[in-house]
Amino acid sequence: MDWLRQLPMGQYVDGDRGWIRRVDVRLKLGWTLAFLITPILANGAWRVGLVGLLLLLTAFCGLPWLLWRRLLPWLLAASCGVGAIFLVIPAGATVPQTPQRPTDEVRLLPADAPRSAAGEPWQLWQWGPVGQPPLQLGPLAVNRASLDLALRSGTLLFTLVHSANLLLISTPAEDLAWAFAWILRPLRRLGIPTTELGFMLLLSLRFLPLVQEELQNLLRALATRSFQLRQLGLKGGMALLLGLGERLLANLLLRSEQGAEALMARGGQLLPPLTLRPRTPTAGLPNGCALVLLVLFVALRWQVGRS
Repeated sequence: MDWLRQLPMGQYVDGDRGWIRRVDVRLKLGWTLAFLITPILANGAWRVGLVGLLLLLTAFCGLPWLLWRRLLPWLLAASCGVGAIFLVIPAGATVPQTPQRPTDEVRLLPADAPRSAAGEPWQLWQWGPVGQPPLQLGPLAVNRASLDLALRSGTLLFTLVHSANLLLISTPAEDLAWAFAWILRPLRRLGIPTTELGFMLLLSLRFLPLVQEELQNLLRALATRSFQLRQLGLKGGMALLLGLGERLLANLLLRSEQGAEALMARGGQLLPPLTLRPRTPTAGLPNGCALVLLVLFVALRWQVGRS
């Protein structure tokens, strides 16, 4: 049950292997933003291509396979499960209405338009008769709108989670805070507290493992007491889940209070993130290739990924 070692979600893993560690953190932020923004208003082919690109990048990034052996199958299963749920949800359904005028009177067709055997205009996609679902899976109906919704939701979940996780695993939190402060440095003239924002980002990244550790401790304590939800019933099971959520929130608030007291005991002085230096050495060849490929990636989005 040691999730912190088996599923390193959003945590930096120290090591020297992998060319992705030697890429400049600002370029990695740019690639992550590209993976997060380009799926917006993109077609299905682009979304599936992003998933394939992330899998290819994971396979050849040089990081140990032990980091992905347990996490990646679970993430793929969760994405497929979300897609399957949205696949059977009715989407794009229209309420049948009786036309007030004859159909032949309001239909505008050219004289030489091809017609099918049933008298309807010829279409490239034949999803079944008018008013009938294209695919019937028992009591569930699947149409083009639900298929598109399932594809969008499943690929979007995998892209958002795995791209951010790939960045956090290969980049120290101090480097991310430095890059974030470097990007927001021009906004300092407008009075925006860039130093405080960078410090908040660093604290949030440090606080993420504490959240996972508290949840892991609560589940381990629940497993050692051998609770059986079937014997507790619906009301007892709901009371147990609410009790766990209350205890988790109380523990997190206690950790936050302890962290705030530790900061105040040290004087509450903020170290500007720009005074930090990236501790991960960078290389010229990976940075140049990453920059060129990022420009080509964004240009290809406007040529291929239009919906």
